[in-house]
Amino acid sequence: MQSTESAPRVGTRDGTRNVSIPAVGLTELRRQLQREAGALATIRALHAAGYRAGQALWESLSRGSAREPLTELDGRAFWERLSAVLGGRGWGSFTHRTVHPGIGLLESRDWSEADAHDTEQSSCSLSTGLMAGLLTGAAAGPIAVLETSCRTRGDERCTFAFGATQTVHDLYGLLLDGHSLESALSCLRRPGT
Repeated sequence: MQSTESAPRVGTRDGTRNVSIPAVGLTELRRQLQREAGALATIRALHAAGYRAGQALWESLSRGSAREPLTELDGRAFWERLSAVLGGRGWGSFTHRTVHPGIGLLESRDWSEADAHDTEQSSCSLSTGLMAGLLTGAAAGPIAVLETSCRTRGDERCTFAFGATQTVHDLYGLLLDGHSLESALSCLRRPGT
């Protein structure tokens, strides 16, 4: 038997090394976790992992060598650049729109974590965490993200609502009560009222 020395460690300690896997790996990871741990534990685990990945991605983007760092962009240019960055990394593209003074939406017809018509539940838990970590870094304060539609459950697009934690929590409560997204948004209190 030949003795082997351990290979040198590659990567960084701060988690900024990037890897690329086929999108089916995300789908299979979710399915296996659900089988082993159950739906709620899977959502929590994927969200937490995505959040940490989003933090690391924001750290990388905010100090990166991009022509125009995201930290220096404003409004529409920020959302276009972020969509291009995530699209270039294989996540998919999105559009941004403000639908309420306290809620923005990111909508995608090609989000990679979604697996069309796979289940009745939203499946983009890793992405929801990723967006929360990224946007929390961008805002320099807590931002919550909630997936309100998902291609996995047969919706036309994946939609991520984001905003202050309490506002997103209130939106979620209204959706659980049976409101459509439009109805829930009209019922939400305006910030500061």
